[in-house]
Amino acid sequence: MAMDSLSDVSVLLMYPVNAYLEQELDRRFSLLRLWEHSPPDSLFRAHGSTIRAVVGYHGHKVDAALLDALPSLEIVSSFSVGINHVDLAECRERGIRVTNTPDVLTDDVADLAVGLAIAALRKIPQADRYVRAGLWKAKGDYTLTTRFSGKRVAILGLGRIGLAVAKRAEAFDCSISYHSRSQKPFPNYRFFTNVVDLAANCDVLIVACSLNAETHHIVSREVIHALGPEGVLINIGRGAHVDEPELVSALLEKRLGAAGLDVFEHEPFPPEQLLGLDNVVLVPHVGSDTEETCKAMADLVLQNLEAHALNKPLLTPVI
Repeated sequence: MAMDSLSDVSVLLMYPVNAYLEQELDRRFSLLRLWEHSPPDSLFRAHGSTIRAVVGYHGHKVDAALLDALPSLEIVSSFSVGINHVDLAECRERGIRVTNTPDVLTDDVADLAVGLAIAALRKIPQADRYVRAGLWKAKGDYTLTTRFSGKRVAILGLGRIGLAVAKRAEAFDCSISYHSRSQKPFPNYRFFTNVVDLAANCDVLIVACSLNAETHHIVSREVIHALGPEGVLINIGRGAHVDEPELVSALLEKRLGAAGLDVFEHEPFPPEQLLGLDNVVLVPHVGSDTEETCKAMADLVLQNLEAHALNKPLLTPVI
């Protein structure tokens, strides 16, 4: 993609994910916005042969059909850590580079995981609604809740984010166990080779692994049953890590104590049955959504695109 000018590089932005990113893409490159074209085929017919780069985002697939429509594509720079929305096998076969935005969002997502655990156990959103509805005055003190400190915390996936969650939980005097593809060099953390056993030996299960064929619905009916009526499930990974119908029925029937969910299988549509439940805390996929992190992610997307355009090494290559 070596060019005399970056403004000659045609970039397709899949979704208006961040105003700063969009502004900088527009300033530095020749920017096309997918959502401005309905149907998208009209954009592909007019510009498909000239688009050299795609800026992706979770929930917007970069699959074989899209790649077929963009024969000159050289790089997919995703505004995310997870890249399950990108068909890596197809990209690899076609020689298309892929980058993501790891590390810069680790702290924010780990903060939210602990925040959701505390919110679910201490019922912070429910207590807030209690005060706002005037029930404190009308009915008296709110119900007793459960502490987070000292709990047995299990982490599914001890990568960058999982490890950051573990370190935060340790500060609350929590014991740490985990399941990963392989045992990690942390002797104070208990390693489980089996997710059901992991769930059976914890109070709070935090999902922090990447989504792939092996981890799809890894939180199954058996795992939820092992977690049990006093257990809490926190998901800051991807919605498809959890068998959502099984989770809903377990929460409805009180076979699972509580849940804190940042992600859902069919975003932006959480299961309707969850909306009326008092034992679940729901937030709209905001794990990395702070001003600081979104700017850092956007800068990383831009730096990867510029590095590729100038034939320099990519900062965060996936392939």
